[in-house]
Amino acid sequence: MSGADTRYRALRLGGSLAAQFELRPDGATVVRSTEALAAYPARLTDRLLHWAALAPERSLAAKRVDGGAWHHLSYGAALANARAIAQALIEQGLSAERPIAILSDNDLEHLQLMLGAMLAGVPYASVSPAYSLLSQDFGKLRHILNMLTPGLVFASDGAYAKAILATAAPDATVVLTRGSVEGRATLAFAELLAARPTAQVDAAHAAVGPDTIAKFLFTSGSTKLPKGVINTQRMLCANQQQILQCFPGLAEEPPVLVDWLPWNHTFGGNHNVGLALYNGGTLYIDEGKPVPALVGETLRNLREVAPTIYFNVPKGFEEIANALETDAVLRERFFSRVKMLYFAGAGLSQPVWDKLDRMAELACGERIRMLTGLGMTESSPFAICANGPVVRSGCVGLPAPGVELKLVPVDGKLEVRYRGPNITPGYWRAPEQTAEHFDAEGWYASGDALRYVDPQAPQLGLMFDGRIAEDFKLSTGTFVSVGPLRARVIAAGDPCVQDVVVTGLNRDDVGIMIFPRIDSCRALSGLPAGAPLAAVLEEAPVRHFFQKLVDQMYAAGTGSATRVARALVLAVPPSIDRGEITDKGSINQRTVLAQRAELVETLYAGSDPSIYLPRF
Repeated sequence: MSGADTRYRALRLGGSLAAQFELRPDGATVVRSTEALAAYPARLTDRLLHWAALAPERSLAAKRVDGGAWHHLSYGAALANARAIAQALIEQGLSAERPIAILSDNDLEHLQLMLGAMLAGVPYASVSPAYSLLSQDFGKLRHILNMLTPGLVFASDGAYAKAILATAAPDATVVLTRGSVEGRATLAFAELLAARPTAQVDAAHAAVGPDTIAKFLFTSGSTKLPKGVINTQRMLCANQQQILQCFPGLAEEPPVLVDWLPWNHTFGGNHNVGLALYNGGTLYIDEGKPVPALVGETLRNLREVAPTIYFNVPKGFEEIANALETDAVLRERFFSRVKMLYFAGAGLSQPVWDKLDRMAELACGERIRMLTGLGMTESSPFAICANGPVVRSGCVGLPAPGVELKLVPVDGKLEVRYRGPNITPGYWRAPEQTAEHFDAEGWYASGDALRYVDPQAPQLGLMFDGRIAEDFKLSTGTFVSVGPLRARVIAAGDPCVQDVVVTGLNRDDVGIMIFPRIDSCRALSGLPAGAPLAAVLEEAPVRHFFQKLVDQMYAAGTGSATRVARALVLAVPPSIDRGEITDKGSINQRTVLAQRAELVETLYAGSDPSIYLPRF
C-alpha cells in the first residue's frame, strides 16, 4: 500500500497482529491469536451503569430533531429512561417467548428501548424497515414475526401502520413514538418512559447472565428466508473486548462516531452501537445513506461532527472520497481528529483507497490507517481483523483474541469455520438449520473461503476468497471462483456498475449480468433526469463504456475461469420481494439466475444486439 517513508497518524494496534497455526492430520489448519482474551463483563448493560456513574453528562448518542439541531441523550438520562422502560416491559409480561420486534430505523427511542429491554432481560429484534416500507407483500416481515411471536411491536410512526396491520398478532402491544394505527389500540413511547421503576427492575437485571439472550438478528435472507441468529450477552461483551484489544486506543479516548449503518444489521447494531457503549463514546445517528440522493445528509453531518473513528461500507467511502476532493471544509473537518477508517461488507476498490490517502495528506500531511476484517452475524460480528503491516483490499488479517479459526479444504478452497465466546449458539426455533451450520466438533461453518496472502508467510494473514456456495464449474470441469471475479468487474466498471451476477454453470465460458448504477449511466448518456433506464442504456456513450469493460475483462483473463466472454446490462433493477436483493443491497446470485433464467439463455444465444461480446 505504501512505501517505508509514508507517514500515518499514530494509532495503537494489537490483538490480531500475530497468530499460531496448527496443521491437523485431517488436513485442516487451526489458527489462533497469540494474545489471550482478557476478562469482559457479564452483561453489556454493565457498561451503561459504569459510564452513567462515571460520566453521567457525557452524550451516549445524538440525533437531529426533524433535520435541525442535534438532540443529545446523556449516559445518565439513558440509564434513567432505560430503567423506566424496563419496568414497563416487565409489566407487559414479555420474555424470550414473547419478545420485542422493532420495525423502524435508527433513532434515540429505538436505542432506549434496546437498553431497557436488556435491563429487563427481554430479547428484542431490530427488523429491517425495508420489510415494512418497501416490500409489497410483507412476506419477510410476516415470516420474522411468525417466528418471533412478539408480545410488543414498536415503530417510530404511523408509516408502519399497513405493515403492522398485515403482520402483527392481535394480542401484541403496539407502541409508536408518534401517530396511530387505524383500528388498532396503541401505546405512546412516552407512556413507557412514564413508568416508575421498582425493585423488579434490579431483580430482573440481576437475573441476566452471559447466556441470557440479548437480541435476535435476522440474516438478510440471501439464500433463503431470514434466519433468527441468537445473540447472547456473552457474545456481545466478548466481541467488544475483542475489538478493544485489537484497537486499544479506544480506551484512551472516548470514541466519537458518525454512523448511518442500520441497527437491524450486525455491523451497525452490534459492532458500532456496542463500541460506543462499551468504551464510553458518543454515537451521532446519521440519517444519510451511501447513495447520491441521500449522501448529502452524511456530508452535512461530517462537516459539523469530526469522528475519531469512522466506519462505512465501500460505497459510502466512495461517495465521501469524491466529496472530499471538492469540499475543503469537509476535508479539514473530517480529517481533523480521525485516527482510523474501517470498511466491511465488500472489497474497497484501490482507486477509492488511493483517493482517501491523497485527501488525508492534503488535509493534514499524513495518512489515516484504513483497516478491515471479516465476520458475520453469527460471530457478533468481529472475528478476523486486518491491522497488520500488509493491508489492502481483500485482506482480512488474522483472528482476534479468543477467536479460533479452522481452515478446512472444501472443493479446492479453504472454508473458514469459527469457534469462540462471540459465536452464536444457533438459530432461534430452528434446530435443523442450527445443526446444518455446525460441524461434528462444534465449529460454525461459515461458507466463506479464505486463502493466505502468502502461503510461505502465513503471519501476513488471510484474504477473502469468495463464498463457496456461489462457485460453479464450466462445462470443461473448470471451477469459477465467483467472489474475486465479481470484485474485479465491479472495480473495473466504476462508476457505472452497481453489481454483477456471474453466469456460466455447465456452459463453455463465463458471462456476466450487470446491474447498472442508474445515476452514473444517465450522466454519461447526456439524457435528462427523467429518461427511462432502457433509453439511457441504448445511448452510444453508455454502450461504449460497457463494451470497453467487457473487452478489458476478456483481455485480463488468464483462462476460461477468469475470462469474461459475454455480458448483458439489465434494465430492470433487482427485486427485494423476489429475493434478488437483500435490504442492505447485497445481490443474491442464485436467485437472480433463477428469476432471470430466460435472460441467461438469451445471453448465451448471443443473437440479441444488447449482448456485449469482446471486440478486438
